[in-house]
Amino acid sequence: MNTKTDHFSRLTAAWLTLVGLTLASLGLSEWFRAAPWLPLLVAAIIWIKGALVARCFLESPVAHPFIAGILRTFIALAPIALIATAFFGGTLARWATL
Repeated sequence: MNTKTDHFSRLTAAWLTLVGLTLASLGLSEWFRAAPWLPLLVAAIIWIKGALVARCFLESPVAHPFIAGILRTFIALAPIALIATAFFGGTLARWATL
């Protein structure tokens, strides 16, 4: 029975961390709206949240190494895309047009 309690407390802590990071990113976007470093910080928060979800809720440490690698790649793509769009949005838009 202690095993269930340990998992519950770990999942609760992970969920509260996700809520805290979400509220922190909302506050940062409101307070530092025009800061040039804000996309980097938001990308880091997105990466931390993705890694936390993968580790605690998707149990990526016990997954097959191939699946874990695909999951790590997927988690890394969103912050990379955010940074690329924030700093090179015009160039990416020109490349995407016909």
